[in-house]
Amino acid sequence: QVLLVESGGGLVQAGGSLRLSCTASRRPYSSNVIAWFRQAPGKEREVVAAIGWIGDSTYYADSVKGRFSISKDSAKNTLYLQMNSLKPEDTAVYYCAAGVVSNVRVAHEYDYWGQGTQVTVSS
Repeated sequence: QVLLVESGGGLVQAGGSLRLSCTASRRPYSSNVIAWFRQAPGKEREVVAAIGWIGDSTYYADSVKGRFSISKDSAKNTLYLQMNSLKPEDTAVYYCAAGVVSNVRVAHEYDYWGQGTQVTVSS
């Protein structure tokens, strides 16, 4: 069993920044992708950004390109999401997820999920 624990969420004004972290209890060796998803009230969970466990291939949703940056520290089994120029529409619960994934945008392909961390952006 792999536990994913997110941290770093909070309340920030529009235009501000936050850095989310996700630490895995161990590397999920069966996984090829680790990603950040978010879910706003009344909306479906959507991928924000993803990165390969091996190498540095990344994916970003169009809505966050140029503002968010995903990175990892493999030695610490930790995933990061640097969020800059935050907008009220970025308000959501942010989850990290890992799995053997063929389509990074498909939530049900991920095997492991964190409990989520709330990000609230005020206008």
